[in-house]
Amino acid sequence: MSYQLGIDTGGTYTDAVIVDEKQKVIAKNKSLTTAFDLTIGIGNAISSMPPEYLDQVNLVALSTTLSTNSVVEGRGAPVAILLPGYNESQVDKSGLSEILEREFVTLLNGGHGAMGGELMPLDLDIARQKILEHSDKVSAFAISSMFGTRNPSHEKQLREMVYELTGKPVACGHELASSLGAPRRALTAALNARMILYIQALIDSVESILKEKNISAPLMIVKGDGSLVNAETARMQPVATVLSGPAASVIGACALSGKENAIVVDIGGTTTDIAIVTDGQPELCEDGARIGDWQPMVEAIRVFSIGLGGDSEVRFKTRIDISQRRVVPMSLLAHRFPEVISAIERQFSGSPSPRNNKFALPLQKNEVLIRNLSDIEKEAWERLQEGPVELEMLVDSNRPMMRAIARMERLGLVIYSGFTPSDATHVLGMSDHWNVEAAELGAKIWGRQMRHLYGCGNWEVGDAITPCQQVFELVTHKISQKLIEAGLNQHGKLDDSHSRNLTQLLADIILKKGQANKVNPLFELQFAKGYPIVAVGGPAGDYFPEVARKLEVELCLPEHADTANAIGAVMGAVVQISHVTVTQPEFGTFYLFHRDEPIRYDNLEIAISEATRIAKREAQELAIAAGAASIETRIKKDANHIKHDIDGELFVSATISAIASGRPNCLMRQ
Repeated sequence: MSYQLGIDTGGTYTDAVIVDEKQKVIAKNKSLTTAFDLTIGIGNAISSMPPEYLDQVNLVALSTTLSTNSVVEGRGAPVAILLPGYNESQVDKSGLSEILEREFVTLLNGGHGAMGGELMPLDLDIARQKILEHSDKVSAFAISSMFGTRNPSHEKQLREMVYELTGKPVACGHELASSLGAPRRALTAALNARMILYIQALIDSVESILKEKNISAPLMIVKGDGSLVNAETARMQPVATVLSGPAASVIGACALSGKENAIVVDIGGTTTDIAIVTDGQPELCEDGARIGDWQPMVEAIRVFSIGLGGDSEVRFKTRIDISQRRVVPMSLLAHRFPEVISAIERQFSGSPSPRNNKFALPLQKNEVLIRNLSDIEKEAWERLQEGPVELEMLVDSNRPMMRAIARMERLGLVIYSGFTPSDATHVLGMSDHWNVEAAELGAKIWGRQMRHLYGCGNWEVGDAITPCQQVFELVTHKISQKLIEAGLNQHGKLDDSHSRNLTQLLADIILKKGQANKVNPLFELQFAKGYPIVAVGGPAGDYFPEVARKLEVELCLPEHADTANAIGAVMGAVVQISHVTVTQPEFGTFYLFHRDEPIRYDNLEIAISEATRIAKREAQELAIAAGAASIETRIKKDANHIKHDIDGELFVSATISAIASGRPNCLMRQ
């Protein structure tokens, strides 16, 4: 017998499963993710596995939500981006200013036109100056040139300069996206660069544990479209792993439930991810999947990913709301550090404060960020290595350190604790895997904060149950709303503002159907007829019975739902896609655009034939490099024509896509 080992590293838990050749689960385990040193959590998840199975593992497949979480939470390593040919307006449209400090965004003379011709020579002197200026302040560089997909020569020159001057990783726009749309391509490159160290650290951690356990099987990573690539490919293009975890969960949920038509919902600590499966196939989102507030140019399973999970902070924002920000639940904080209980008790016996329930812990160890900390920030960083720091105690004793910790939290080096939905389920008796006493104290403190600081709630002093019931109701209501919104977005026909307005209207009708109403409705609305909810993820059993009741839909909670991501990870195939574009800018003249400078043709048939040959060859080469065997390739042609009064139907452009797929070569050698 041979076995496959699936691993999923999420924001809260790391899961490991072993499946046999019939994809039956033989063993599984969960361990807390240790973001500061991922090897600990991964090692703990694998260590309890029966050694007789580990000895016969011939494939290790890894999925992760770390890259998805970093996008949703706005975290990531510090990067600088070089933009030849861009202007300030395009930078504003890109959203770069929301994830990068403006000093790390450099506009350069250069770039190309729509036909691949150079608009202006590349300013290599300014580029060299900026690269050296930022070298010690960033972990990686991103490069996106105007019309870089039509002619990537400027991006390639800058990439070589970055390598030569710094040796640091580089993400180039033309290697990540083939579509036009300069602002989104720049954002995609920047997000990719921000994730490089995260994904490299994860892969290094897994490889270290595999070596320690004498597991020599190849390591594959799940991409956002549910396919697999080898570790080396994922290192170079980590943005492809955005929605890796959600994609794996969709595959795992379908396999575990046996449902051909379903709404798959995966709820974890940081996000809730929704995908619609029809006839056994999840829809692919070729224009880029939406992740929180972002839509990078990443081909992926169409997943509606929102910042709402068991570890989301419950806070006041004009009203009680669930934040996108992940915090350490009070129950988990005390589970890991029992000594904090006395401090939480002291807070409850004292006066209410905005800093109650807030302790600071180190989150990640980014050497570039740490090296650039101020003296007081470095002092605070050293203090955090000793254990959680109570913010309330710093107000009077050391305000500079409190401000230093606050800045490190914004940088992503530090995470706070807080009251969360996970705490609420502990108080309500739905969960008991962490510290229930801390959850109850945290709920009482939070309830008092809401009443006395923000004027919300009318709970009695010391009542933990009622505020937790309200939080539970809020979570199930928001999930129900997002399911309705995902349904409205299913075909991509509505923009965000329209879908959100309609969501609110439809949610009011659908979710209040069972309530007394003086008005006899003229029509009835039914959500997801014929599409049951398949809920997976650790907290799924807590929330989704109530969600299904609200929406009046069938619910499926399959066996092993808590490890669906890890199970789905080992079920994927290797898939690589190559796109080649042909356009007719003037009658009788055709240009082929790929990774090199454009090629001119006078005959459309020859241009299309050459585009097909190039796309097929590259897709097959990419599939082999990504670890595929027995490759099959299919060609997809997407042509654009217009009707002309004189010439009739006129060819404008075509994109030739070659899709090469195959099972991991390690499985084909059995």
